[in-house]
Amino acid sequence: MKSRFLKNIWFINIGVLLIALLLIAKLGYIQIAKGEYYKARAESKYLVANLGNFDRGTIFFEEKSGRKISAATVVPDYTLAVDPTKVADKAALADKLLEFVKFDRADLIARMGRKGDQYEEVAKHLSEKDVEGIRALGEKAVILQKDKKRFYPGGRAAAQVLGFVSQGGDSGAALVGRYGLERYYDETLARSGNSESSSFFADLFLKPGAAILFDREREGDLLTTIEPTVQGFLERTLEKDILEKYSAASASGIIMNPKTGEIYAMATMPTFDPNNFSKEKNQSVFANPLVDGVYEMGSIIKPLTVAAGIDAGVITASTTYDDKGYRVVNTKRISNYDGKARGIVPMQEILNQSLNTGTMFVMERLGKDRFRDYFKAFGVGEETGIDLPNESVGDIRNLESTRDIEYATASFGQGISMTPIATIRALSVLANGGTLVSPHVVKSTEYSLGLPREFVPTEERRVIKKETSEEITRMLTTVVDKALMGGTLKMEHYSIAAKTGTAQLVEDGAYSKTDYLHTFFGYFPSYDPKFIVLITLKNPRGEAYASHTLSEPFMQITKFLLNYYEIPPDR
Repeated sequence: MKSRFLKNIWFINIGVLLIALLLIAKLGYIQIAKGEYYKARAESKYLVANLGNFDRGTIFFEEKSGRKISAATVVPDYTLAVDPTKVADKAALADKLLEFVKFDRADLIARMGRKGDQYEEVAKHLSEKDVEGIRALGEKAVILQKDKKRFYPGGRAAAQVLGFVSQGGDSGAALVGRYGLERYYDETLARSGNSESSSFFADLFLKPGAAILFDREREGDLLTTIEPTVQGFLERTLEKDILEKYSAASASGIIMNPKTGEIYAMATMPTFDPNNFSKEKNQSVFANPLVDGVYEMGSIIKPLTVAAGIDAGVITASTTYDDKGYRVVNTKRISNYDGKARGIVPMQEILNQSLNTGTMFVMERLGKDRFRDYFKAFGVGEETGIDLPNESVGDIRNLESTRDIEYATASFGQGISMTPIATIRALSVLANGGTLVSPHVVKSTEYSLGLPREFVPTEERRVIKKETSEEITRMLTTVVDKALMGGTLKMEHYSIAAKTGTAQLVEDGAYSKTDYLHTFFGYFPSYDPKFIVLITLKNPRGEAYASHTLSEPFMQITKFLLNYYEIPPDR
């Protein structure tokens, strides 16, 4: 008897527990999984809600203080329409709506006159303020449809880094990432918002046994390395002080930490507003030439050649050579930029005066095989692995040639091509003690469930010895202190290492006689650098050399960064 009583008690307890679990599941389903649905129902007095609302993860910039700033998010979006069958006075309704939105009055009145028509769209992308005003009209014929849209609070800020969202896929209906981080991390940012049980808690009760942990790991938000104030300063400098000043085709820049590969700013001018990308006539501005553009970078490559020579022990900073102003290689005459001879000069003058004959001398001391091996070790001709789409690979096929001339020209940055991101990565080796870092834009991925995933760099490989890095840094610092613009750019309390470059652009397989690429790179403070900066300028007018077009903008960026990050003096 007692045993039967206990068994009944257990049945009752189990029944109560099951009922409780069902109630909890139902509440979770209503409050979490279907929360948006019932919210839309509550608004249905005024709004027609699209229950298949678009949703997507957020992309954040990070201020130097660590505060996150939204760079790409999802905001409410409203569409205004009318039901002509409920309109008593078409002209009067049109006049009332014109107080809040712009549209063709005559066209709307004509469309509202169509027989049997119950829906005519008036305007898209209404503001919350306009929606409130239209609601207050109390017009039965008014239809307000609520949806969501992708929004970029910074407008043009880092547009080529962020990309945008547009319709894609076979059906053309789904919204997918285009360009930039939106495309590269599309699977992480995308949301399966059409599922009725789209929350972890609802799935826990409604889909027992489902592998929901694995399904949800893909969905997350991105925290980038982009610092919004630094990004803004770079963009203004590129646009006002470089692009417009020299009537150039484009101006680009990267600001990176040479020790970690974190990119604080990356920009190209002209640019676009991702909130209004469909209105952009020149769609080439959507691409990021710092990642997918390939160029012969000119004399900023010379420090790589000199560093390779020092590292291999075939030269020192005090080694001299006889500069006759030109060399003849494979019957071809190769001259310095001005054709002038300097006589017996040390290696420092190769960088001070940007002597082509000097890097040819170093290359010959290295030998073709060792020269090729060093350049490949610098990452020339390979992807950097940056987390942005469409990364191109440089062209170093000339370094597989048997002809001496191909190696001679490569030693001063001609005949081999690189992307700007691969270039700043290679030059960072000189700054950071000799290792190849991993450039990246995303610092961490913050998943909707579970711990965030921090960026983990690929294994750093050593390219040159630390002592070589220190010596080439000393030489590049001397360039700024004594040679660049006559030594007028030297800062009293900060050391800066830098080099300029000017290269002919290649068009249809031949060098242009009128179009040039100006380049400038530098890092600072020289012996413990916090920043490395690369600037490129395409087709400037009025100045022939990068030292004249880019030195002052570089110094503006340098002084801003030192001040903004409160970097202590090193002199």
